[in-house]
Amino acid sequence: MKLHELSPAAGSTRESWRVGRGTGSGNGKTSGRGHKGAKARSGYSSKRGFEGGQMPLARRLPKRGFNNIHARPLTAVNLSAFGGFKDGDVVSAQTLLEAGILSKCKYGLKVLGGGELTAKITVRAQAFSESAAAKIAAAGGKAEVEKRD
Repeated sequence: MKLHELSPAAGSTRESWRVGRGTGSGNGKTSGRGHKGAKARSGYSSKRGFEGGQMPLARRLPKRGFNNIHARPLTAVNLSAFGGFKDGDVVSAQTLLEAGILSKCKYGLKVLGGGELTAKITVRAQAFSESAAAKIAAAGGKAEVEKRD
């Protein structure tokens, strides 16, 4: 196969609609844009969420609660993710990132108690749920709290 023999798959492309080619074409005169107004002009683009002057939905709906823009949320991980570790291993955010269990951990790690733990491992994290700390201790491991930056 040569470069000039390549063609797109059947039905994947479509010829562009030719507008402004007379009234007989069905898309002549105003070229499907209607009469006057911003949408009839070239270069028009509406703002995201603009509803033609009507009060936009985002402003009509009530707002609840408080969203802290300075929050530094911890990445949560269940105990069930620690199944691949052996006795004596030290598990931290860095270890989980290297193992591919986490894709990112920006502000720290919180270990949750979902799942079971059988290996005696030392877990280093910024926070532990009560059930996670109890399950780690019951398995014979340690839950070490690291300081948040």
